[in-house]
Amino acid sequence: MDHFELVGLTRLMERTEGWPETVIAVIDGPLVRGQPAFSGQRIREIESSSPAACRYTNSFACTHGTFIMGMLAAKRGSGAPAICPGCTFLVRPIFSELSGGNGEGPSAPPEELAAAIIDTINAGARIINLSAALGQSSSRGEVQLTEALDYAVKRGVIIVAAAGNQGTVGSSIITRHRFVIPVVASDSSGRPVAQSNLGSSIGRQGLSAPGENITSLGAQGALETFGGTSAAAPFVTGAIALLWSEFPFASATIIKWAIAGAGPQRRRTIAPPLLDAWAAYQALASDRHGRRHYERKQSEY
Repeated sequence: MDHFELVGLTRLMERTEGWPETVIAVIDGPLVRGQPAFSGQRIREIESSSPAACRYTNSFACTHGTFIMGMLAAKRGSGAPAICPGCTFLVRPIFSELSGGNGEGPSAPPEELAAAIIDTINAGARIINLSAALGQSSSRGEVQLTEALDYAVKRGVIIVAAAGNQGTVGSSIITRHRFVIPVVASDSSGRPVAQSNLGSSIGRQGLSAPGENITSLGAQGALETFGGTSAAAPFVTGAIALLWSEFPFASATIIKWAIAGAGPQRRRTIAPPLLDAWAAYQALASDRHGRRHYERKQSEY
């Protein structure tokens, strides 16, 4: 079973490539913009202390940022997952090209993550993909991050966050926030991989998605393959974007209900259920509220 079939994305991706009005912010490393797979795509840079374009294509930050963006924004047929190429993207780098990878993915201080979240929301993001972990923390930074996450709730923005790859049981300010969807990496059978972080809040409000042997764009032109929760998160982000493209007038609460809670009754375990994008689509299409939004969308496009 391929990655798309495993999480019910195949039929949803056949219906749509996404709509330009669906704006996804990718808070990650900088991006190699010259790749053919990104040519003509709606990708906008947001100014920050870290350049949005790669200066060193062999850097960990550049490799990671390009890989994650390729999963969402690359053209179909490029070799990357290319889940939502018809959407609009905001690039907001959060870590420097001079920082190296530690095998567990990129990290950033909470105050920097807070600033990035607010920047992307103010720029029009409806969905934020956060594949970076929390770095060195401080009480002030944690307060700022909590306020930024609360701001997302007020603005109706859904944040999808990688649960982390330390193989621990617990939570962070991000993964336990009530409106964040934490994502665990699963294997080809849909079981959480050993290095994924788990916890009560992750199991209660999160999802699992493919996180082994994921292939996407490499920073130096060739395709690359890696895994972990960073690679799993874009499957959930992309599914939400496609759903919002099909039901553009649905609220964030309804979309979140469909993607994370409309399936079979969830167990109170530390491991979340597997993403089922097609079940979420069917829930929205059959729900009275979702059907009204869908019919309105069809009449306007």
